[in-house]
Amino acid sequence: MDWYEDQMGLEYVDCLEQMVRTQIEARGVADPAVLGAMRHVRRQLFVPEGYRAQACEDGPLPIGHGQTISQPFVVAAMTEALQVRKGHRVLEVGTGSGYQAAILAYLGAEVYSIELIPELASLAQAALARAGIKGVKVKVGDGWEGMSEAAPFDRIIVTAAPPQVPSALLAQLKPGGRMVLPVGEGLQTLVLLEKEGETIRRTDLFSVRFVPMVRPGPAPQA
Repeated sequence: MDWYEDQMGLEYVDCLEQMVRTQIEARGVADPAVLGAMRHVRRQLFVPEGYRAQACEDGPLPIGHGQTISQPFVVAAMTEALQVRKGHRVLEVGTGSGYQAAILAYLGAEVYSIELIPELASLAQAALARAGIKGVKVKVGDGWEGMSEAAPFDRIIVTAAPPQVPSALLAQLKPGGRMVLPVGEGLQTLVLLEKEGETIRRTDLFSVRFVPMVRPGPAPQA
């Protein structure tokens, strides 16, 4: 029995299995590695304590500061579209709870995650440590600018919605790389971008609703 089962009960482990079967496999996610990651990474560790009983439900949950942890199906579908392989260098824009980063790291990626809100970055790092997830580097900063010091990236995933694709992120994507992100305002479209030399091929996947991707505000006046 691991720490999680000991502290929280086997029913939480069982609910992950049901979550994968009824919400993720049933909707067409088929990659065995992605399904294994969704079964293994304890989503309950990445939500506030008051929401842990709802952690396996089919929907997003609040994590504070006006942000959410994404619906399990959306996390799985985005991960499958990204086609992450062991050893890939992945940029995540929007650390949030840390759950998506944990899934990517479990798949063997070297994850660089950037979060605008310092408090969420700290909570995510604590959750990743509790879950025993290694291989995630979290930075507080402006996701619109990416993380040039660690670029280029094999894969980029964005977990908040910009009105258009940030040009800095495209520039930091390797040729042959893939980027998955929601684009638009209000009801958005989940988009897959594939970089082929200097050409970007776009595939629209399905409609989603993410929190908007924002930029740092001006410093307060003294």
